This record gives sequence, structure tokens and C-alpha cells, in this order.
Amino acid sequence: MSTSPQRRFGFMLCVSCLAALTAVAAIPSISLAADGKAGVIDPTKVDADFSLQGEFVGAITSDPSKPQVVAMQIRAAGEGLYEAVQYKNGLPGKGIKPEKPIKLVGKRTNEFAVLTGNGLVVLVHPDYCVLVDPEGKRVGHLDRVQRVSPTMGAKPTKDAIVLFDGSNTDQFTVAKMTEDGLLMEGADVKPMFQDFNLHLEYLLPYMPALAGQGRGNSGVYLQRRYEVQVLDSFAMEPVFNGCGSLYRFKAPDLNMCFPPLTWQTYDIVFTSPRWAGDGTKIKNARITVWHNGVKVHDNVELPNKTGAGRPEEPVLLPIHLQDHGNPVRYRNIWIVDRGASAPAQFPVMSEAKK
Repeated sequence: MSTSPQRRFGFMLCVSCLAALTAVAAIPSISLAADGKAGVIDPTKVDADFSLQGEFVGAITSDPSKPQVVAMQIRAAGEGLYEAVQYKNGLPGKGIKPEKPIKLVGKRTNEFAVLTGNGLVVLVHPDYCVLVDPEGKRVGHLDRVQRVSPTMGAKPTKDAIVLFDGSNTDQFTVAKMTEDGLLMEGADVKPMFQDFNLHLEYLLPYMPALAGQGRGNSGVYLQRRYEVQVLDSFAMEPVFNGCGSLYRFKAPDLNMCFPPLTWQTYDIVFTSPRWAGDGTKIKNARITVWHNGVKVHDNVELPNKTGAGRPEEPVLLPIHLQDHGNPVRYRNIWIVDRGASAPAQFPVMSEAKK
């Protein structure tokens, strides 16, 4: 009896999926001390798993009359393994509050990976994903997308102080610069500010073998007391110590972290606490944060320092870009001192977005 091409295609998909899933079950858990601890910052030196991670958007069309838009974020987890989250209605930051995502896991086999966890099988290729039902029927297609923050490359306003433009580290008391003009982690801004608007751009390293706080960790310490966390939290739910969080105090309203080795932006409006003459605090600090152009903290009151920040007192301290042992890079850093100028439009969109 002959077999139709569609049946043969479905059979081949099921065989491939079964083989990949069997391999996933046979792989032991990954130690946090695995190779790759130092992190990769050069995109030419990534491993074979890197090409399959990223963001994908498309539709499930199992019911042609009611196609459902879905988005998927996939991240490498070391040794050919992957973790992923699937969102209804598109990626976080599209103006629709995302529902709780569906978690998936999978493994790479040759040039593609197989994920499960949503009732379907997801075949991940470098440029797209194919969704297949348990019978091997193709029911969806997602294309890779590469998002860019609308404030990426934003030019300093006329009243801004340029802290770093890749030419020197004159505005820092402690800082190192790479040969290609990027600022390394572990830098202290020389001038001190009370109320300010801050723009900066950063690049997370690729560290697939690690997880949690060991993966692309740095932080923007305002007055060395209040930390906006920098971390590779891509393809995870928002948590109080993840990327975009006010570290160990408040999770971001949504996780806007992009994949590692993708440039990202923070735009921060900070208002310092106020103190009486006797050193008594009379008003708490406040902060608003845009992560990759999306507001993730809206005028949040900070009753105290966050995490490992310095204790609060009526003394200014510098902005600090934390060195947590991971190679995080920074560029295009500028600040508006709101005590020295009238408030201006902020954040500033890049020329490409105007």
C-alpha cells in the first residue's frame, strides 16, 4: 500500500522528535561549574547551540478560521539543551499584558532542536520554528525576529553630560575600556548626581552552561545604593533579582530582556531621597525605568537601599557599573542632571524611530 507524502513527512517528524526527546531524557543535569563560566562576548566564538536561540513570532493554525498568534523565546542551556517560554498574542512589550507563559524544554539534534511542553512538538531551525501536533501534522509556523530598542543609539540632549562615548574614560574614577571602544564592567562615574535622567546601553555575554545569578551578571548602582539589575534573564518570567528588577526589592512589570550578545538599553529617571538638617530622611527615593524602550517600573518608591547597596545617608555617592565577574559591556552613556537644568523629553528615541 502506498503512503502519501504528507504521511511520510509526519512519520519522519515523529521519528526525529522521538529520537531527540529520548536523548534529552538521557542527559544529566548541568553543573553551574561547567565550562563556559567566563562567558563569550565575541559573536564569532559562540558554540553550535547559539544559532537556535532567540525570539520567534507566528501563528498556530490548527483551526484555519481562528489562527492564534504566538511568540516563543528560546535560550541555550548548555550541552545541546534548551529552555523556552511560549506567549499568547505576541512577545512582551507589545502593549498587551502577557499571560503566564508556557514553559518548554528540548535538545538540539544536528541542525535543529526539538522542544516539547505545550501539547505540541516544536522544531526549531535558525530562521523559523515549525509546530507539529502529536500525529505529525504541521499546525503552525513562527519566524525569527530581531528586536531593537527604540532608544538604541539615542543622542544626548543639549543639556546632557556625556559620560562615555567610546573615546576615553575621563568621566570615571575607575574604568577600563576594550580595544574596540566599549566600557567594561566595574566602573565608577566621577561626577555625582542627586536627581537625574540616565541613558546607557549594554551587552550581555553568552553563558549557556550557567544559570541564575551566574549568567551575565552586572548592575547599575545609582548612588551605589539602588541597583537596577543587569543579568541574562532572557526567556524567563520576571523575578525580583532578574534583569530589569530593582534588585531583591521589586520584579519588573514584565521581562524585556533580549538574548545575550544583543545590545540593550536602560533609560532611568531617578529622584534622590530628601533629608532634614539633622540627617533624618523626610522623603524616599523614586525611580522609573524603561528597559529596551518599555516602562517596567513606574515612579516606584524606594524605602531603603536595595540588595547589597551602600546604606542610605545624606551623602552623594557615584553611579557604579558592577563587576560581578562576568564580561558585560557598556556604551553610549549620558546623563541629564535635573538639578542643573529644566526637565526635558525622556527617554529619547533614536533617529531611526522618529
